[in-house]
Amino acid sequence: MTVYQQYFNREKKRLAILLDPDKLNQEKTLRLSSIIEKSPADMIFVGGSLVSNSVDRTIELIKQETSKPVILFPGSGSQFSKKADALLFLSLISGRNPEYLIGEQVKSAFVIKKSGIETIPTGYILIDGGRRTAVEYISNTFPIPNDKPDLAVSTAIAGELLGMKCLYLEAGSGANNPVSGEIISQVRQNVSCPIIVGGGIKNFNVLSNIFRLGADIVVIGTAFENNPDFFENLKGQYV
Repeated sequence: MTVYQQYFNREKKRLAILLDPDKLNQEKTLRLSSIIEKSPADMIFVGGSLVSNSVDRTIELIKQETSKPVILFPGSGSQFSKKADALLFLSLISGRNPEYLIGEQVKSAFVIKKSGIETIPTGYILIDGGRRTAVEYISNTFPIPNDKPDLAVSTAIAGELLGMKCLYLEAGSGANNPVSGEIISQVRQNVSCPIIVGGGIKNFNVLSNIFRLGADIVVIGTAFENNPDFFENLKGQYV
């Protein structure tokens, strides 16, 4: 069974932890990975908008402490690692910068194909989270306003029609506000593929509400980095 079939099948709500290699040293990577192994998280995303540390080494350290699947969430083609279990093959469909719509994908396509890694075509949709985020700066694109669900829905539908196997609604790392409930619920009503939501999720109530509104996978990054005890209150119940 592929990673997509097992973890993106919409039969069960899933929780992912995002780890940014540039925010981790060896000791912290091992410690957080050990915590994740005992947490209700189902998988680990690895990546960031700008990564200079070794992605290969980060994944090696993670796999020393956990058996949970490691999925690449790359900010560019240079962040590829064949040590991961799968790759979110992202296209920034909410932006108008061809480099992140198709350019980075072309640069890395041959290496990815040759590696044999499982790829999950993913439409990446940036939503305004109340502050300018790294992904907005690096990609030189504008996010969809949080109060414009019609734009988000049309973008999501276009992504699904283009053959994307899942859609990622992203408010950005450390966002002041998560993706609005109206956007999540309306996107859910209009597409059938799995929906991933991340950015600005600071507590259990927000996490639970995002699942209730229709997200299939919720991604926690900054909140966990700042507080490794974030999941203690979930007690295995986050839906």
